[in-house]
Amino acid sequence: MDIKVLGSRSPHGAATLALIDEVARAMGVPVKVQKADDFNTLISHGVMSMPGVVIDGRLVHAGGVPSRGRVEDWLDRNG
Repeated sequence: MDIKVLGSRSPHGAATLALIDEVARAMGVPVKVQKADDFNTLISHGVMSMPGVVIDGRLVHAGGVPSRGRVEDWLDRNG
């Protein structure tokens, strides 16, 4: 599973990145998490509010830190 955290330099982006990593390890789901902060990547995914989360090329979240339950749902559906 390929996950990108868009806007990962912000405090919310860093928290989102850490949460995804923590939940993936706890669930035993192998993930490849990438950071993306360049403007063109954000715009190409339609992210207007950071952080954004893209899983396997599909935007699943934008703005604020997602809940742990929401991250678990993403990884359960895609893992």
